[in-house]
Amino acid sequence: MLEPITPLVLFAVVATTTPGIATTLSTASGAQFGFRRSVPLLVGSAAGLATVTGAAAAGLAGLLLAVPSLQLAMKIAGSLYLVWLAIRIGRSGPPNLDVTMAGPNSFLGGAGIQWMNPKGWAMGLGAAASFAALASGPLQLALLLGATFGLAAAASLSLWCVAGMLLARLLKTEWQWRALNIVLALVLAASIIPMWRSA
Repeated sequence: MLEPITPLVLFAVVATTTPGIATTLSTASGAQFGFRRSVPLLVGSAAGLATVTGAAAAGLAGLLLAVPSLQLAMKIAGSLYLVWLAIRIGRSGPPNLDVTMAGPNSFLGGAGIQWMNPKGWAMGLGAAASFAALASGPLQLALLLGATFGLAAAASLSLWCVAGMLLARLLKTEWQWRALNIVLALVLAASIIPMWRSA
């Protein structure tokens, strides 16, 4: 029974585990706040990806492809938001000394990142095209893709968050924290580049 969806599950696991915007934020949140306080971000990001892939499968991605100005607005808004997050991460210090990064650590922040990320829409559209035969119609395909990508994202982002927590245990001095935060901020800022390559 699971054989027909195994390729979809593998695709979702690989797509959600590879480094990108959400994985970088999950790592930074784990390092700064620990797992429990990162849960809203993780759940929001997983739910955001689930709704993006579901909406793409249901046909909303067609609207984005048909209206280039809407795509451009999403890219600009997403890029500005990510630059703002990167600056906040880069300027933060050790967890106990600086809690100014609390804003991005929210359900809506995690979901918003996915909704503004054209890569997520492209992933959903690609999955819808590749795995349409698994469902009897757009609604069933939307539910299947949304559930698969949402669960895969929840698992992979949890692992990235735990990796951030492990990194935090290795850091003993303020300059080590600053170095980690700057690296994470640069990786997050660099993740904006692929959004514009698809333009």
